[in-house]
Amino acid sequence: MKKILLILFVGLLVFSCGSRKNITNRKSERRVKKEQVLNTNNTTGGEEFKEIVESSSKEVVKINSTADYINTFSEIAKQEMKLYGIPASITLAQGILESNSGKGRLSVEANNHFGIKCHDWTGAKIYHDDDAAQECFRKYNDAKYSYRDHSLFLTTRKRYARLFTLKMDDYKRWAKELKAAGYATDKKYPDKLISLIERYELYKFDEEILGNKKSYAKRNNQESILTHLVAKGDTLYSISRKYNLSVEELQKLNDLKNTEIKIGQELFVSPN
Repeated sequence: MKKILLILFVGLLVFSCGSRKNITNRKSERRVKKEQVLNTNNTTGGEEFKEIVESSSKEVVKINSTADYINTFSEIAKQEMKLYGIPASITLAQGILESNSGKGRLSVEANNHFGIKCHDWTGAKIYHDDDAAQECFRKYNDAKYSYRDHSLFLTTRKRYARLFTLKMDDYKRWAKELKAAGYATDKKYPDKLISLIERYELYKFDEEILGNKKSYAKRNNQESILTHLVAKGDTLYSISRKYNLSVEELQKLNDLKNTEIKIGQELFVSPN
């Protein structure tokens, strides 16, 4: 009888250990499980899958203001200036203007900070209403790739070749030539870039790279493009009254398709 009980006890013990091992293995498998993601950048024509492991090491930068935007991307803009000869002031001003200081849909959902459309792009895409409904725009995994693509976009297209005959510290001529070359359709595009560069002193980043300092005279109030930072309680109507504009003029000045504005949004309010 004792032998029978001993055999039963040993059998139960072995079974219990095996069960624990299986449970441990299943838990371990769950911990190392990887996710398969479709890679839309594959150029071979077939479906390419790659394994990724969830990571918390990637820092999520929250941008609440234009100052935050400049602090976040100024180093990237300076690096692009070193590599491609595009003034950091111009790159940052374009990024601020095109992405609404990193708060626009294209920058938030697609990391596209310069409004660059698909053209011959074979990577990921996003569709967004612009000059026409649901136009195709480039989508990036990280904002830094948007900055690099902006540099490549300007340096590899013949229509922008004249930019690179200009001095890198002459941001005013760069702003005007960008418009002349067809980068934007807005007639006030150069003035808006220049206004941002002078308001936030973005030319200082050019000085850091070039190693020289120039005396930039501030334009007087009659010549400058004024801006208004939207505060709580502001409406297009109240802002237009404050600067002696009509709502329609304010919308046209800022390329607004409706009357919706957000706190912290920067609006151009000078008709000159």
